[in-house]
Amino acid sequence: MNIQIKRIYEPADAADGQRILVDRLWPRGIKKQDAELDGWPKALTPSNELRKWYHADPEQRWGEFQLRYQDELAEQQEAVQALKRLAQQGKVTLLTASKQQGHSHADVLKGILEQA
Repeated sequence: MNIQIKRIYEPADAADGQRILVDRLWPRGIKKQDAELDGWPKALTPSNELRKWYHADPEQRWGEFQLRYQDELAEQQEAVQALKRLAQQGKVTLLTASKQQGHSHADVLKGILEQA
């Protein structure tokens, strides 16, 4: 599968393939018509409670966040499988406003999508 993560603030590119926003909240400063999205599956985003809990202390809570988010995604298998099928058909770019590359929910989601 060809899945990448990109900040939504970066310009859209033809090489992005399907552009999927994976944040629960709409990113500040981005107009919906300018985002060039192909999807916004809110069911695949961390719950508000989990998101707020994690952002209170991301460095200390990263490991536990991954487990909790994986548990939430386990309850959304239909949406996970739909996105996985999309990624099997071509390139998918997961878009997020997060600055924490390597330690964001998008990284966890990408890992799950890439599992066999």
